[in-house]
Amino acid sequence: MANKQAIGMIETKGLISLMEASDAALKSADVKMTGWEKIGSGLVTGFFTGDVAAVKAAVEAGSEAASQVGEVVSVQVIPRPHDDLSKLGSWIS
Repeated sequence: MANKQAIGMIETKGLISLMEASDAALKSADVKMTGWEKIGSGLVTGFFTGDVAAVKAAVEAGSEAASQVGEVVSVQVIPRPHDDLSKLGSWIS
């Protein structure tokens, strides 16, 4: 993972909520959306990378926006993730 950037995740119930979250997150800070995963039972998770402060701001803005249209299940920011974490999925770049 280049520059030891942070990984941010927003998990919502429903794709529309994730789209709202992703739009707000991308507009609020200098982050990149690296992908999304359909978890099952209506749950979807979006993944964002950038510097730690930007990812924290993006995840906060995204979760706030998503909660206005649906249900936010979970949010998480992992600062400076270990290199081996990239083995878990292609969305970690």
